[in-house]
Amino acid sequence: MSSIARITIACPDRTGLIAEVAGCLFDLGVNLGDLSFAVLGAAAAFAAVGELPDGVGPAAVRERLAALDLLQGAEIAVLPFTLAPVHGPSGHVTHHVAVSGADRPGLIARLCEAFASFEANVVQLNAERQPGPRGDAYVARFAVSIPAERAAACLATVSNTAEGLQLSCRVDRA
Repeated sequence: MSSIARITIACPDRTGLIAEVAGCLFDLGVNLGDLSFAVLGAAAAFAAVGELPDGVGPAAVRERLAALDLLQGAEIAVLPFTLAPVHGPSGHVTHHVAVSGADRPGLIARLCEAFASFEANVVQLNAERQPGPRGDAYVARFAVSIPAERAAACLATVSNTAEGLQLSCRVDRA
C-alpha cells in the first residue's frame, strides 16, 4: 500500500537542483503533490508532499536523495505525512498581494496580523531584500485565500498598513 511523506531539503543553492531532485523522486515512483522551492540567501529550501509507491519507504527515499551529487552535505528529511495530502478551501488562492519599499522591522508580522484579523489564510509567502543604487528594497509577496465577504475590508486594511509604513501595495485577483 502506498504512503504519503513530507520531503524537505535544505542545502546550498545550485543550478539544476530541482531537476535532479524531481528526477530522482520520479525514478523512485514518487508522485509529487504540493511542492514549494525557494532560494533563501545562498541556501535552497525544498519541501513537498509525495505519494510513495508500494515497497518504497521514507528511509529509501532519503538514502537515494542523499546520494545525489548536488545534495552532498544537505539536510534531508523524509517523514510520514499524516494530514490530508490535498489542501482544503482555505488553501485556494484568491488574491496576490505585493508590498515593497524600504525594509521595515515587523513588516511581515503586521501584514500577517491584518490578514488573520479577516480570517484570510496566507497560502504562500515570499520575501526578499533587493540591493539597489539607493539602498536595499524589501519585497514581500503573499498568495492569500480571503473569504469573499471579507475581501474588500481585508485588502483595504492591508493597503493602509503598507501605506502607513511608507510602502507600496499591489493587489491582483488570482
